[in-house]
Amino acid sequence: MANYMMLVTSAAKDGRDDEYNTWYDNQHIHDVCATPGIGEGQRWDAMPEVSPNAPPTPYVATYEIVAENPADALSEMMRRAGAGEMPMTDAIDLDTAQIWVYKKH
Repeated sequence: MANYMMLVTSAAKDGRDDEYNTWYDNQHIHDVCATPGIGEGQRWDAMPEVSPNAPPTPYVATYEIVAENPADALSEMMRRAGAGEMPMTDAIDLDTAQIWVYKKH
């Protein structure tokens, strides 16, 4: 079982949700999970109609980090993204994308 969890919030640019979701579901989540130290990933849609607080973005992804040092996995993921080894889409609103890492309590 993973001792760390990475949470990623994001949104599509206006009117481009279908393109964004196709890219994320068919390409991006697999690229992130192929990074050494990152395990299973799942995507979630916000439910503002039942949430007591406004969700910061319409989408969140969770990834198990199975590396001994979570910074190593995150660093490799960022390196791959910067080197073009993880194809991106211009349908993502990068201003909304945020990453957090949590340690299991």
